[in-house]
Amino acid sequence: MEEATIRLAQFLKWMGLCGTGGEAKIRIQEGEVSVNGEVETRRGRVLRNGDRVLFEGVEHEVQLGSDEV
Repeated sequence: MEEATIRLAQFLKWMGLCGTGGEAKIRIQEGEVSVNGEVETRRGRVLRNGDRVLFEGVEHEVQLGSDEV
């Protein structure tokens, strides 16, 4: 069975943290998002279960089912 993944920009939109994919892209490129403690500027960064995304001072743990993206 394939591991569930989601791209960083999709995750921000899916979680309701950004209203649009365009907003997510800009916020990521401006260095406003960290993944697992490191600033991430690639919107296509692939996230897996257990990854931690820090956005606007709040940490979100990635929890995907096997039927996501």
